[in-house]
Amino acid sequence: MPHRVALFVTCLVDFFRPSVGFASVKLLEDAGCTVEVPPTQTCCGQPAYNNGDHDDAQAIAKQVIQTFEGYDYVVVPSGSCGAMIKVHYPRLFQDRPYWQERAEALAAKTFELTSFLVDILKIDALAAQFDQRVTYHDSCSGLRELGIQEQPRSLLAKIDGLRLDEMRESQTCCGFGGTFCIKYPEISNRLVTDKVENAWSTRAEVLLGGDLGCLLNIAGRLSRLERPIRVFHVAEILAGMADGPAIGEARD
Repeated sequence: MPHRVALFVTCLVDFFRPSVGFASVKLLEDAGCTVEVPPTQTCCGQPAYNNGDHDDAQAIAKQVIQTFEGYDYVVVPSGSCGAMIKVHYPRLFQDRPYWQERAEALAAKTFELTSFLVDILKIDALAAQFDQRVTYHDSCSGLRELGIQEQPRSLLAKIDGLRLDEMRESQTCCGFGGTFCIKYPEISNRLVTDKVENAWSTRAEVLLGGDLGCLLNIAGRLSRLERPIRVFHVAEILAGMADGPAIGEARD
């Protein structure tokens, strides 16, 4: 019987890049999963949690738990939101055993998209083709909290025509960090400038990553520095859905 998977779309995908959600659904369905997108899903609560508003974060987390706990798996095209559910929800309820148990159960079946495809579904082939040179940015939460590093690269290696050239310091923060870029704009700007220059030095035509917040930040800096590197979420490449405008490019 196919896995019944719920897609946690994320706020940024919903508002800024719905094509990432459609690409995620395609990848999961092509892998044999039955995919649902619960209409009552909301933000994961990370902005409130990161800024110390644990009361609102708990309220949001309860709603997420209730919405998603009936599925076999929950898949998130974001290491940041995925880590919020998988790592921080159980901590958020550490003094409330009833909700902590439910949070831990949800955490156990929640996976970032590329991790789910590689570690759970054991994907060994993809039909997509992408005849361009790319470089990859490792987002902080996915890398450091979920161990997402080799999974996207192993999937990209299955794409006909794609050539991956690693940039220097691919694991270094891009400077976004949610509200970090607002609280510390000078540091943030320096980090994203270094990221852009490292990407540019590879001569890659495209920059990829797994977190839309990072990609929006990097795409914006690339544009301001007039570095003609196109930016896509890795799901769009893997699903063969990168034929439209890149992140930050105007749509017709």
